[in-house]
Amino acid sequence: MTRIELDRVVVRAATPGGPAPEVTVLRETTLDLTERRIALIGPNGSGKSTLARLVNGLVEPSAGRVLVDGLDVKRKGREVRRRVGFVFTDPSAQLVMPTVVEDVALSLRHQVRGREERTAAAREVLASYGLDELADRSVHTLSGGQRQLLALAGVLATDPAILVADEPTTLLDLRNARMIGDLLLGLPQQLVLATHDLDLALRCDRALLVEDGAVVADGAPAEVVDHYRASAR
Repeated sequence: MTRIELDRVVVRAATPGGPAPEVTVLRETTLDLTERRIALIGPNGSGKSTLARLVNGLVEPSAGRVLVDGLDVKRKGREVRRRVGFVFTDPSAQLVMPTVVEDVALSLRHQVRGREERTAAAREVLASYGLDELADRSVHTLSGGQRQLLALAGVLATDPAILVADEPTTLLDLRNARMIGDLLLGLPQQLVLATHDLDLALRCDRALLVEDGAVVADGAPAEVVDHYRASAR
């Protein structure tokens, strides 16, 4: 399994027009993450998405270091992003090509050079996720579950070692949320999952509770979820 390390990481953000020039989004945090499925839970604005985005460099630390298998995310960002895939809450942030097959083919542009070969490889990826019949459809005509599944397929097409998913089921109905959740938890990749779905978090191997920019509980998912539920009363 891969290893994700946060070494005394702090994240600050500018607050234009605010009472202070900067606000601390994530307080000093040190973590060593080696489990296969790691859940990040906590209220909106707690800092869990910031923590998730540190893993592939979408957010850079203001202090400290983030390492992925020994690679400094800030210094070796390109190498790290080859190893770390990212799935957003809203798949519209990722689906940029007109058709389903073109979107997956875009993900494969570095692995497969020839256009025909790349399209064929993209169709194989779609078939593996049950999306082959939608290959020539516009991405704008897909349902919410289909769009999220397509976004996930595009990321996984590059075979990353780690998948970071930032609240991937939040915009989905119950059926599609279960489908995406089951798929994520069944992946061979190491998974870092920021989620409000506590049932999904309970199926992970480790959970971290983030509140007010700090990790306040870390350990077995059942214990961390109980801590969260108790603190929310």
